[in-house]
Amino acid sequence: MNLKEQIVTDMTTAMKAKDPARTSTLRMLKAAIVNRQIEKGSELDEEELMKLLRTQLKQRRDSVEQYVKGSRQDLADKELAEIAVIEGYLPQAASQEEIDHAVAAAIAETGATSMKEMGAVMKAVMPLLAGKNADGRAVSEAVKTRLSG
Repeated sequence: MNLKEQIVTDMTTAMKAKDPARTSTLRMLKAAIVNRQIEKGSELDEEELMKLLRTQLKQRRDSVEQYVKGSRQDLADKELAEIAVIEGYLPQAASQEEIDHAVAAAIAETGATSMKEMGAVMKAVMPLLAGKNADGRAVSEAVKTRLSG
């Protein structure tokens, strides 16, 4: 069963279990998948589905940040619940140790010594973390720390 079929099956299960939060999140994911398929004009492969889920996850994290700044904890909690559902379909996130190791390898590979070369390091580090669901913000912070320290 591919990821899209799994999401539809889980959505049906959530509807039968009368779980409104999970149902609405899975409906939103299914709608995003259908919209992307319409844009592309064909079915999405597993890699494209993973990319779509990571995009949805990033949007939710950004929303949580904005809601917390705006003192809207109720909305932030809703987004956090959606994040938990979406993360269930992604591979386990890369640990900070894995990120640090990949950053060190990328810096050694590129020979970067200053913040001016951060783009080259980021370009080199992301393929090293492919398939590990690494948070771009955490990777960026690790690169900044290594290059400035």
